[in-house]
Amino acid sequence: MKFNVRRKANIPALNHEGGEAFTLDARMELYSAVVTTSLNNKFYESSDRRVDRIRKLVRDNDPAFVAKLAVYARNFMNMRSVPLVLAVELAKLQSESGNRVVRNAVRGAVQRADEITELLAYYQLANKRTGIKKLNKLSRQLQHGLADAFNTFDEYQLAKYDRAGAIRLRDALFLVHPKPVSPEQQAIFNKLAGNTLAVPYTWETELSALGQQSFKSAEAKAHAFRSKWEELVTSGKLGYMALLRNLRNILEAGVSYEVLDNVCSQLADASAVAKSKQLPFRFLSAYRELKALKLGTVPQVLEALEGAVQASARNIRGFGNEASVVIACDVSGSMQQPVSPKSKVLLYDVGLMLGMLLQSRCAVVETGMFGDTWKQIAVSRKNILGSVQEFYSREGEVGYSTNGYLVIRDLIDRRKVIDKVMMFTDCQLWNSSSYSHDTISSLWKQYRTIAPKAKLYLFDLAGHGQTPVALQQDGVHLIAGWSDKIFDVLAALEGGHNALSAIENIPIEDDKFGVYL
Repeated sequence: MKFNVRRKANIPALNHEGGEAFTLDARMELYSAVVTTSLNNKFYESSDRRVDRIRKLVRDNDPAFVAKLAVYARNFMNMRSVPLVLAVELAKLQSESGNRVVRNAVRGAVQRADEITELLAYYQLANKRTGIKKLNKLSRQLQHGLADAFNTFDEYQLAKYDRAGAIRLRDALFLVHPKPVSPEQQAIFNKLAGNTLAVPYTWETELSALGQQSFKSAEAKAHAFRSKWEELVTSGKLGYMALLRNLRNILEAGVSYEVLDNVCSQLADASAVAKSKQLPFRFLSAYRELKALKLGTVPQVLEALEGAVQASARNIRGFGNEASVVIACDVSGSMQQPVSPKSKVLLYDVGLMLGMLLQSRCAVVETGMFGDTWKQIAVSRKNILGSVQEFYSREGEVGYSTNGYLVIRDLIDRRKVIDKVMMFTDCQLWNSSSYSHDTISSLWKQYRTIAPKAKLYLFDLAGHGQTPVALQQDGVHLIAGWSDKIFDVLAALEGGHNALSAIENIPIEDDKFGVYL
């Protein structure tokens, strides 16, 4: 596939640390920026600047690629906000013709009912609209895409996500006028218009209703909440994400051992893990929450969380067990930023989590972390979350610079032939030493004389649009994102494809696009 975009790859530049860097072409830069953003402030770049850069990159790219990336980010990388940004920014640049690209981008980006209103809220913000007519002149293709999305939701989904806000689902219904596909759906739309949707059974509504009741004593209240959590767990209506995020509440409520076994079985179920589409660091967040509790039930649940992560790791593809691998995790100061405003998980944690997932699948592997120095740390392949914690507790041992070049210097000094070097980093690498002018780029060229078939994979966790080594040369590749789906990209690269193959293959211009989701 060809895209008529301005190429600027491999142009020497300086990164935010002042180190040698290489710029990406427009497609790769947009891809890396999108899949590494939660729209919160970054160490080097505020969220507003990130959105501005994404807007510019949307203009620099082929519309079909932007639309495919929106669908990919939502459905494969499990991101929610940034795909909506892509769809709206794309719509601002397209004519009102019969082009289906925007329509299908919206249809693919909206996978939850509340994303309809989130998209409209961003549309209003992006177009600087206020007042009664804040949503007027809505793009026809946006309207069609949102109408398509409405047709995919049932009464429960619409009621569950019809949340209070400046824009309600009822407003969106009147704005886009979706055509019902059946009399039953017409009845649902009528209920939405009349504010008469049935109140959904969710853990939030159940606990909220219970919280509004009065109790004779603290013991009676505790018993009621314990019974409610037991009911929610055993009913099967507590989704995987809700279960994962409420483990602390469930344990503190003192549920029975029988219900606790049920919790652990759900957590460790391989098919449930696959369907949940949880980002790996969600398991780490839950693990750390539980580690802080002083309850005798904690070890059993920690073991179940390890089982869940191991089930996720079993699906990792991209290399055979015969490969020898070095996994290097960046623990520099710029990596110690939260992935979202309210999260306790840092970019540094994401890198460790992805690195340990990968390490668990390697038969011959050296793992370590780098800052001022590079240090190898041997950890078990069977204890993924525990290994992350082992690294986490020792990060101060290597300092906080970004001397990733030391990983390659170590291999050269040992004349160690490795098949693959995998670095989990924000790509802001430099040399803080006053005694050496080595760069990772120059050292990698030198190392390839020792190991001509070696490959260097840079797992970009920040998306600043630069790499410390030129891509597509000497076996260097870039993979971006926080999801374990990045290992599917690794598999594509190992199979002779490029990092964007999965995006390019999305049939965004197909009239039957919806059936592929």
